[in-house]
Amino acid sequence: MHGLINRSIQCFLRDTYGSAVWDAVAREAQLGFSGFEAMLTYDSGLTERVITAACTVLGRSRESILEDLGTYLVSHRNVEAVRRLLRFGGVTFADFLNSLEDLPERGRLAVPDLDIPDLVLIEGADGTALLKARATMPGVGHVAVGLLRAMADDYGALVVLDHLGAHDGWETVSIRILDRAWTAGRRFELARGAA
Repeated sequence: MHGLINRSIQCFLRDTYGSAVWDAVAREAQLGFSGFEAMLTYDSGLTERVITAACTVLGRSRESILEDLGTYLVSHRNVEAVRRLLRFGGVTFADFLNSLEDLPERGRLAVPDLDIPDLVLIEGADGTALLKARATMPGVGHVAVGLLRAMADDYGALVVLDHLGAHDGWETVSIRILDRAWTAGRRFELARGAA
């Protein structure tokens, strides 16, 4: 697993719950080191150990932790670059949804060996869409639910999301947009201002 993913999990746990919780997770997972290096590659079993340890330390389900991780990747100030990458997908939440299939390639432009799950969006006639994510790790669909919920808030859309389960290596999330302009959403500018 790419170190950037492992580092994101570490930062999520540290930024959300504090350094002491991250230290406890690292001990429970028997990492043998204090943190991940973003540009290294780690055995995927190590990622699983960290997620399992987080569930144990926090007393929370895997699904809820992964969903919160997805939300963190969009909404926390320490990972603003992820939000910017996602917002390049379009002006509206519907545009963003239609750009999701291109996300793995956009991510690899920034980090060539980053393993982002393949994504397929299937639009239904009733206004409901299905997002299918090829599971690079079990629970990637729950990360997608958190990410989609945060992006809907970012765009100001009101949506209902539901993780429908996993089948043949794919996890499926149903997406129903109830109101495309529920709130004003968060401000986003294509070009960053001078620092």
